[in-house]
Amino acid sequence: MSASTTSHKGPLRAAQVAEPNGTPELVEVAAREPGPGSVRITVDACGVCHSDLLIASGALPGTTFPVTPGHEIAGRIDALGEHVTGWRVGDRVAVGWYGGSCGHCDACRTGDTVLCPELSVPGVAFPGGYADSVVVPAMALAAIPDQLTAAEAAPLACAGVTVFNALRNTAARPGDTVAILGLGGLGHLGVQFAQKMGFDTVAIARGKEKQDLAHKLGAAHYVDSTAGDVAEALQALGGAKVVLATVTNADAMAATIDGLGRRGELVVVGISPDPVPVTPLQLVPNARKVYGHASGNAVDIQDTLRFAAQTGVRAWIEELPLEETATAVAKMADGSARFRMVLTTGTGN
Repeated sequence: MSASTTSHKGPLRAAQVAEPNGTPELVEVAAREPGPGSVRITVDACGVCHSDLLIASGALPGTTFPVTPGHEIAGRIDALGEHVTGWRVGDRVAVGWYGGSCGHCDACRTGDTVLCPELSVPGVAFPGGYADSVVVPAMALAAIPDQLTAAEAAPLACAGVTVFNALRNTAARPGDTVAILGLGGLGHLGVQFAQKMGFDTVAIARGKEKQDLAHKLGAAHYVDSTAGDVAEALQALGGAKVVLATVTNADAMAATIDGLGRRGELVVVGISPDPVPVTPLQLVPNARKVYGHASGNAVDIQDTLRFAAQTGVRAWIEELPLEETATAVAKMADGSARFRMVLTTGTGN
């Protein structure tokens, strides 16, 4: 039995993918009780992330079908498992890619829990947030500030923490030049966070038509990557302390390296299987770095949500009801979402 619980009324729904790369279909599922150290959440909203396609393809080890994707979860605790402390029924919480970790490996023991080799990912380790209800480890919970609705909080639990946490862990300090490569689901948040952190923010994207969008998001400068040499444009601004690459194009990432200033950093959060071409001669003379950054753990998500609530950073979202999950996933997959799709269950705010 749960230590504390409220009962669900009516059948519960989940959008499940029955086979690898299948289309999500709405099915009825039984309510689950949280075990020791876990909580049950009534899902109010769940963002649709590109990584959900990876999960739905069965590419991640441990994935079993049917699978319920969804790792940008926002809702309210409705039941506590045994030995859960620090949380109460009714608390508004978010869960991201970090769905819990082992607690005993070197990564966990040094606080680097998102790099745990036994990392639990919603949708793989347990059914994800394309549903009315989820059961998750309490260690994965992040508190949602009152200023954020569930639909606003959901995409910040993955897309938001990915760019916020990457930026705050760079060498950049307020006043430094920071460029965001890409203006999509990650990039439009990256520009906002960079500007609110006090950076001289540069947006880099394809086409002159995106300039107004870049400035609306808070960029002081816009570089059209189709109009000239991106590195030269960055050097004309004094060289970038940081370029945050949110795109999935390895060549576009490489085109920014010569635009880095002294001890500049190219930080990669966009995933691509292709190599990033770079020579030692580009890196050594100015002590430049090229590295990747993972998203973040539950505390990082909580910090992201608090910062967004305090500064007004918001994902630009399009909401669809849970029964239209397939449409939401298709819009995300074909790039027509502006900029994050969010599923809502109709159960709360």
